[in-house]
Amino acid sequence: MALYRDDGVVLRNYKLGEADRIIVLLTRTKGKVRAVAKGVRRTKSKFGSRLEPASIIHAQFYEGRNLDIVTQTETLTVLPKLRSDLGRYGRAAVMLEVVDQITEDGGSHPALYKLLTGALAELDREGNPLVVPAFVVKILALEGVQPLLDTCVSCGRKDDLVAIDISQGGVLCRSCRSGDPITDVARAALQSIMDGQVRHVLETTDEATAMQLESLAARMMEQHLERRLRSSAVVDQHLTQ
Repeated sequence: MALYRDDGVVLRNYKLGEADRIIVLLTRTKGKVRAVAKGVRRTKSKFGSRLEPASIIHAQFYEGRNLDIVTQTETLTVLPKLRSDLGRYGRAAVMLEVVDQITEDGGSHPALYKLLTGALAELDREGNPLVVPAFVVKILALEGVQPLLDTCVSCGRKDDLVAIDISQGGVLCRSCRSGDPITDVARAALQSIMDGQVRHVLETTDEATAMQLESLAARMMEQHLERRLRSSAVVDQHLTQ
């Protein structure tokens, strides 16, 4: 079996047999990888904690026929606040689930890997709820989806834009509205993110708009994926407590 090393973000893991786990990672060079971590569920396992979701690691793998085997790991980036703050961890879970859903096994996704590791680090530093909307907008752009935000996609009207529907291609006026409501402030923030002004949006957007954009981003991604995001329900529950 070939031996290789790679950096990766743990997207999720699940049980295999009595003591093992299958780890799903987005790696820097090999894309999405599924690997068996043998004995990791035993209490004496040396690297089990490094293979929890949202861990950013450097790992050694043996290349297998169906599943690779992870044999060594070391932490690349410590994200302590994600582990101690339910809100931050829930938002991280949304991003991990999105990446897991939009990627197939194999292939290289360097831009996506850079985006995910950067977003996780930013979320750990500041905990800003706008990290998730910014991440979703950038993901949609990588997927070739860039909603029209300054003109009604149905009739061409440029004022009284009150809703957004990704399945329609962007915002809609009051007469044509479908999808989800959106305020002018939230629409401007989305446009700024699309224009690359993410830092400005993170620093200047008020809390009410941030909450609207966080909820809206999850629904936008669900429309794109055509399925519910399980992790977004956890965030919604945390916000209502």
